Amino acid sequence: MISNIPVLKVEAQTLPEAWERAVIDTWEKGLPIKTEYDKPGDPMSRDATMILVVDEPFAEPRIHRAFPGGLEDLEVYRQEVVFGIHDHWIKPEEGKWTYTYHQRLSHYDMEGSVVDQLEYIVKKLAETPHSRRAQGITWNALRDPVTDDPPCLQRIWCRLVKLDNSKYSLNMNTHWRSRDAYKASFMNIFALTDLQRTMAGEISKQAGFEVTVGRYVDISDSFHIYGSYHEEFKNFLKMVKERSFGERTWQSKFAEPFFEDARARLKEEKR
Repeated sequence: MISNIPVLKVEAQTLPEAWERAVIDTWEKGLPIKTEYDKPGDPMSRDATMILVVDEPFAEPRIHRAFPGGLEDLEVYRQEVVFGIHDHWIKPEEGKWTYTYHQRLSHYDMEGSVVDQLEYIVKKLAETPHSRRAQGITWNALRDPVTDDPPCLQRIWCRLVKLDNSKYSLNMNTHWRSRDAYKASFMNIFALTDLQRTMAGEISKQAGFEVTVGRYVDISDSFHIYGSYHEEFKNFLKMVKERSFGERTWQSKFAEPFFEDARARLKEEKR
């Protein structure tokens, strides 16, 4: 019998390999525990504190075929996180979104003052690459505890590592309060690593030296698989057992036509 929430660590070269191993480890080693969203008759969730490490976030293959959602949805979500394309949907007074990660990171409202934390991270690391202060938060202690859907992402932290006299590597950590391991975390990681890439480019422009994308670390206090979809998850386990890794993943070039369709859809949305 498990008496504490397990602390699990998974490390892999690529994003889909790390994600796949993390969700399987959670299924096999996670603590059975109730959630606030259970319906009568639902099995308990499987839960763990997860440290997930992707050594080369942009190594191929970059996409797992089994992530719940379509490739067009993945591109839309990436743009929501990196560029804030749907920040204008935040209208809690109308019962709509109360936040986006991009809005909290780039327009954090602090007692009436708006802080662009992404801009701060870029400027800080361009000026002091080894600084340990380059971080941004999402949690609003006044607003979030009383909402039905508070942010899962809590904090991002970045630091540069010097590779040689002219090149640095941007390392990023993200910290999560709670996470649907199977149905949300892949899209989260895909988008956050693209934010990492974008910030590396901005730091490089400001600092005048090359910045590459370094390792990505993803830390979840509660990395869970809900009991409500255990039968669906067993189909995922069956697919992993029966198919090769190449058959379980896609290269980015395969996804690009779908991403283009999503971009075209977003352009139409703006009109």
